[in-house]
Amino acid sequence: MTSERLQDPPFIWAALTLSGVVGLISVGLLVFKADLHALMLGALILVAVSALTVARRSLPDIGQAIITGVWRARTALLIFILIGALIAALIQAGTVATLIYWGVKLIAPSWFLPTALILCSLMSIATGTAWGTAGTAGVILIGIGSAMGLPLPIVAGVVVSGACFGDKMSPVSDTTNLAAMAAETDLYKHIRSMAYTTGPAFLIALIAFGVAGHYYHTHALPESDLTTLTSAIHATYHVGWWTTVPLLVLIVMGILRVPAVYTMATSAVTAVITALIIQSASFDSVMRALWHGDTVDTGIASLDSLFARGGVTSMWFTLVLSVQALSLGGMLSHFGYMRIVIRGLLARVRRIGSLVAVTIIAALMGNLGMGEAYMSIVLGGQLFAEKYDEMGIDRAVLSRCLEEGATLTTPLIPWTTAGVFFASTLGVPTVDYVGYAWLNLMNPLIGMIFAYIGWGLLTTRKPVTLANQK
Repeated sequence: MTSERLQDPPFIWAALTLSGVVGLISVGLLVFKADLHALMLGALILVAVSALTVARRSLPDIGQAIITGVWRARTALLIFILIGALIAALIQAGTVATLIYWGVKLIAPSWFLPTALILCSLMSIATGTAWGTAGTAGVILIGIGSAMGLPLPIVAGVVVSGACFGDKMSPVSDTTNLAAMAAETDLYKHIRSMAYTTGPAFLIALIAFGVAGHYYHTHALPESDLTTLTSAIHATYHVGWWTTVPLLVLIVMGILRVPAVYTMATSAVTAVITALIIQSASFDSVMRALWHGDTVDTGIASLDSLFARGGVTSMWFTLVLSVQALSLGGMLSHFGYMRIVIRGLLARVRRIGSLVAVTIIAALMGNLGMGEAYMSIVLGGQLFAEKYDEMGIDRAVLSRCLEEGATLTTPLIPWTTAGVFFASTLGVPTVDYVGYAWLNLMNPLIGMIFAYIGWGLLTTRKPVTLANQK
């Protein structure tokens, strides 16, 4: 293969290709309401044609790029399958029913939203996983919110905000460690740096959800209807503390930093044992539920729909879409499209505030094009580190920006792995909850505003020239 064939595409063509991908998917999804799988297929064809004609790559090159993109996220794909089985197992064990039962009884509707934000934040900090939080606490909170008559998009927004807050701030989170490693900075310095911008964003989101909760509680179901719900749950499941053991196993193993795959598998097995012993379920019915969910008749349609969720087959939509997104990201990354666009933006940066803004926007662009946060974080660390050193800004600010642009925005994009995961797990489309994921929306903006006014910037000993002053 000649060196000419291996050259990167020109900046203008890389920018046009990336814009074409984002435009095709976003316009097709939001304007024409087209099927997301079909749109992703169109985007794959667009990038493949671009690679064949302009970047002068071969079909084997394209195949290798796709395989590389999917292989990098093989663990995430396995987690998709495990989450489907885990949700079904927790329902069979009565864990979901018990927590909804006590949640409806103990949490006032007016305080439900801020309480849910705190609960999801604490769980994701303890376990270091936003996906595990959404697949367990998130499903339960959706059930409680639905039982209370609250709008599900705002409940999903709370779950996403809390889950991502903990995932971003937890020292046991994969993205937290990855961002620190990508920027080559100390892990705890990275977390302290994030506190400057994420702390204010969390407080604003907490207050906003508190205000929204007091507004929506007037639309909540009356006490008599809530009593009917709890009675139906009690009549269908054995409710008690012992049914929460599978969830406790999940939390403890997460705190002990056991890999997510083993943690979820162990929790699911514990839930199956609980279902067989406590709920007196048959082994055959539990196995069927793990595969394609269950059918429950509580006499209340909303509960029946919730308790019928889960199962491995419920994740097929998510799994296929994720493979498409990872294939697309593999080509955009492998053939240099993202790298060329980011370098083009970086060459125009002259001020510290602009550097922070471009870092966050570039990570967002990485999510839009490559479909998941991991590659955006790694690529951003590689491309921006030298510029931060040159301008005298500590790399802990770089790692913070990578998280704000990548970790927090990926659940807001319908075609990313996180976007499809949250939507399928919570049962609320991404486009419906995106306007309510207030922490995810505010934190990147606060990070950019603080940079322009000079707040929360950590500098190195190297002096910054006047030309680089904000």
